[in-house]
Amino acid sequence: MYKIILITGGSSGIGKAIGEYLTDKGYTVYGTSRDISKHPESKFRLLTLDVTNNDQINSCINQIINREGRIDVLINNAGVGITGPLEEIPEEEIHKHFKTNLYGPINMIKAVLPFMRKERNGLIINITSIAGYVGTPYRSIYSAGKAALDLISETLNMETKEFKINVVSIAPGEYLTNIPKGRFHSPLIEESPYKNSYKKGLEIMNKHIDSGADPKIIGRLVYKILNSKNPKKKYLSGSFIETLAPFLKFILPQRLFEYIVMKNY
Repeated sequence: MYKIILITGGSSGIGKAIGEYLTDKGYTVYGTSRDISKHPESKFRLLTLDVTNNDQINSCINQIINREGRIDVLINNAGVGITGPLEEIPEEEIHKHFKTNLYGPINMIKAVLPFMRKERNGLIINITSIAGYVGTPYRSIYSAGKAALDLISETLNMETKEFKINVVSIAPGEYLTNIPKGRFHSPLIEESPYKNSYKKGLEIMNKHIDSGADPKIIGRLVYKILNSKNPKKKYLSGSFIETLAPFLKFILPQRLFEYIVMKNY
């Protein structure tokens, strides 16, 4: 049976790559964007959605249900970046970040679960990040949101198992996307005690993105998960060192691991 798939943040980056790959494989794909008029050439249908707006969430899901009768797969991909010394990140920006990267996926899940329970079938894939496993300087808020979403995936999978709904998390490393354009950067403050190390950290983060992997790799991984009878609950996707880092964190002495991370940032 063909599957109906909903991908948040489907107009660019990883979400777009997933949507195009699955469309080519014959799936019925719906993506979302805050402004669909900017993406008239999308290979799959885009619906208007800001994941911080509950009315838009319900409207988006109801449009698909009315048209298709069900949603088989929800891929929570929409997200933004944020950087800065924790001491200097404005509180309002922290709230805005969690509304998009954490509360947005939570509310998408809450809205789609009743329909999946009715069908006694469903798959929820939450796009988290390796940054949710390994914290690096000046990404505290971003890492915290992704770590929280990963644990939500883990616990939710146990809650929904009796309804035959699987919940999976995919933690990408650095992929070539446009996330730096939408990322909130705490400004470099001339008199800040963090100025020099933060500036260096930003340069390294942007360099990693610029040399990131092709997001089509995530599309292939999602296709593999969709065709797995018993998908794993957590997938790491990135370079060898990126996928190794979470394991090293629990094997190496804490001080040694912190030293290695700080040497790289």
